[in-house]
Amino acid sequence: MEILVGCDPEIFVKQGGKFMSAFGLIEGDKKNPQKVNRGAVQVDGMALEFNIDPAHNESEFVINVQDVYKTIRSMVPEYEVVAVPVADFSEEYLSTQPLAALELGCDPDYNAWTRTANPRPDGNRPMRTASGHVHIGWTGDKEPFEVGHLDNCEAVARQCDFYLGLPSLFYDAATRRREMYGKAGAYRPKPYGVEYRTLSNAWLNSEQLMAWVYRAAVRATESAVAGNNLAEKYGDIQDIINTSNIEAAYKIIQSENIEVMRA
Repeated sequence: MEILVGCDPEIFVKQGGKFMSAFGLIEGDKKNPQKVNRGAVQVDGMALEFNIDPAHNESEFVINVQDVYKTIRSMVPEYEVVAVPVADFSEEYLSTQPLAALELGCDPDYNAWTRTANPRPDGNRPMRTASGHVHIGWTGDKEPFEVGHLDNCEAVARQCDFYLGLPSLFYDAATRRREMYGKAGAYRPKPYGVEYRTLSNAWLNSEQLMAWVYRAAVRATESAVAGNNLAEKYGDIQDIINTSNIEAAYKIIQSENIEVMRA
């Protein structure tokens, strides 16, 4: 079974040390991303976003991420581009933004533990969050909500909580993001597999973390497909991730010999 891994991280821009809206800074949007070498770029609300071509191996994943990230930075040379999970804006500044810049979320995402849609975030809050979604493909062109495929997507998303979500607590201390986005088990079913939506963009800040994301995504998927369901062993781990319970996370990680990357 070949596993392909992609991603679509969001990043913020700063000018003079202050967060600024990225709305309108580059071409491309959700419906029509701007194609670039190894991926595509777009505006996403007040942030920038890029996606990469699916990678067949760890080296290709890292190269794709670095190349497209470099490209999007070059498109806004007058701004500092930063991979931080939360950006704060004043209410006065938000009032100057067009409605299209203030919209949060498009299609709903889902909780793999409860099998329900996650609530839509509150766009009136004077903060924005940035994610580091991971796309994992292991199957052919499936109907996303076909029962068998949906079951497999949920199983992989839960397994990703063990291999990606728990370890992320050790390098990403920004808990505020989960007030709006990125709680445990957040995912979308895709025709090719699953989009795991729990991680922030913090893994963009080192090549080592980029490589770890690829390895962890592959290991989570391989183990889930093989039937090594850690949720059956440990139960629901949502609270461990959502409350950043590092002590409880470490016990599971140590017991299962899960790879951890620290800040």
